[in-house]
Amino acid sequence: MNVLIPVLIFIFGLVVGSFLNVVIYRMRELDTILNTRSHCPECKKEIRWYDLIPFLSFILLKTRCRYCAKPISWQYPLVELATGAIFVALFYLYGFSWDMLFYVIISMFLIVIFVYDLIHSIIPDEMLWPAVIISLLYLAFGGGLGVFKMALMGVAIAVGFLGIIYVLGKGKWMGMGDVKLAVLLGLITPFPYVLLTLFSAFIVGSIIGIILMLTGKKTMKSEIPFGPFLIIGVYISLFFGTEIINWYLGMMR
Repeated sequence: MNVLIPVLIFIFGLVVGSFLNVVIYRMRELDTILNTRSHCPECKKEIRWYDLIPFLSFILLKTRCRYCAKPISWQYPLVELATGAIFVALFYLYGFSWDMLFYVIISMFLIVIFVYDLIHSIIPDEMLWPAVIISLLYLAFGGGLGVFKMALMGVAIAVGFLGIIYVLGKGKWMGMGDVKLAVLLGLITPFPYVLLTLFSAFIVGSIIGIILMLTGKKTMKSEIPFGPFLIIGVYISLFFGTEIINWYLGMMR
């Protein structure tokens, strides 16, 4: 395989990640994305184009604003790098195909939801429901009847399971945003992969929660956004789902 192709995809991912950072920052004012120039959140100075080169500008500026010298949030390069890495991984998984295009588009929504929920403990409907609609359209016209049925089963399982936790905990153990996110999870990781998505989310969430408590950053009463763990579960299912499920079934024989 020509190594240039993954490199170009990664660079494209960096550029998209830079745009996603803008979306995250301006979530409540999405209309300003096209008509307002990027500026430093601290000193409000307009950022020139040569300071907006994805990831590279962050390094050249030594992680600080050119004008006020305030630290630039690590969110920006991490989102860019993560987007590039996910795009490349999807290319290796699906090649140039409609499946790759679909998951690239859905990943853009998932990355915004991941970071926004992590920062604000809110899963934005502005990102969730468009992704659900795109997923439904893709499954209806490109997935076939069998896949569509498995997706609906995935939705029922994910929503039902998280919904029960929400009701039993009276909204304290699980937010309604997580239940709504379950609709998207079921569509993009149909049954039986949705089971692995949920299982992985709880395992990763438990591990991170224990680490945060051991380091004193959180307590048993602290609230931790669960949406990011659900999204991590999605990618575990996408990239390793078949191998993990086959391994598990082999262990059960």
